[in-house]
Amino acid sequence: MSESVPSVPIGDLPEEFSESVVLLDVREPDEWDQGHAPGALHIPLEDVPARVDEVDPDAELFVICRSGGRSFRVIQWLNQIGYEATNVSGGMVAWQKEGRRVIAGDGTPGSVY
Repeated sequence: MSESVPSVPIGDLPEEFSESVVLLDVREPDEWDQGHAPGALHIPLEDVPARVDEVDPDAELFVICRSGGRSFRVIQWLNQIGYEATNVSGGMVAWQKEGRRVIAGDGTPGSVY
């Protein structure tokens, strides 16, 4: 039986992110370059343990991947080390379907498909 993690639909996410409200994108670099949420922090899944100090433990933390699997695993680990994190339901696929802005690695409009 897998542990449940808090999750939130795209519509309930803030419009902007900052040091105190963080959207952590754990997808691979090529996925990030194709399209990501403006203001997101990019730390690929395999790098999260080594780079966790880049995330303020007191920030309101949302974790996103393409569809929810990788972010779920990251949140389980973050919760074990004392972070409170929320999974973004449906990931970047849902983000784009909701009509939220997506930018490519070079700053131009991007796509997650």
